[in-house]
Amino acid sequence: MFCCNQRRMFNLIFFCFVALTLAGCGAEIDAPTASISSDGSDQSEAKITSKGYVEPVQLSASEPATDSPAQVGLDLFPEVLVQTSMGEFRLRLNGEKSPKTVENFLENYVNRGFYSQTIFHYVDTKHMIAGGGFSVTRESKPTLTSIRNEAHNGLSNRRGTIAMARDAEFSDSAKSQFFINLSDNSHLDHQENEDGLVTGYCVFGEVVEGIEIVEQIAAVPVVDDGDFQSTPAVPVIIESIRNVER
Repeated sequence: MFCCNQRRMFNLIFFCFVALTLAGCGAEIDAPTASISSDGSDQSEAKITSKGYVEPVQLSASEPATDSPAQVGLDLFPEVLVQTSMGEFRLRLNGEKSPKTVENFLENYVNRGFYSQTIFHYVDTKHMIAGGGFSVTRESKPTLTSIRNEAHNGLSNRRGTIAMARDAEFSDSAKSQFFINLSDNSHLDHQENEDGLVTGYCVFGEVVEGIEIVEQIAAVPVVDDGDFQSTPAVPVIIESIRNVER
């Protein structure tokens, strides 16, 4: 429906959003090819559809994994403070509904300082902001094992929620990248299907303070620059994400 990995032999950590409503157009239109190399090189082609909504995709995993490598107990509703170059906002995570996703986010990335000096590389004032994968110089950061998709947990991609990005072709492929919804994106929720597979994008928390900062980030001027579409013209930096007491 949206993006596909043309070559799966390499591990590309790239989170690509394409969001434009194509009025009066019923056909799928090719967009410029995007490629980013890390240890190897990979070519990924993005497409714009006439659906009129954003679908988040992380072009990365060569095959779906089944579990998070983190193996520690969690507070069911931990909170983290996201400090950015434009201000701070606070997230309450839902470890009751999304235990493995929260565990992965905290133990594999937050507690290791992974998100410090990364950027929000995609913003769309009507839909979402996305980050968690690239340094200030737009280099992809090495990540750990993909995790199981928990999108069937009953939580919806409504305004103010945080969810994981993943590979378009593999349900169980989320790693470090995330997005924060700025509208009710119910089309990104899990949909019941006959084969029993988990679809959709897993919500694992929500903004409880500072939603105005998220809105300000989403409203910054953007450019299409090489492999990055709708990226802030002036980088919006995540200075840190850290645990906070409630």
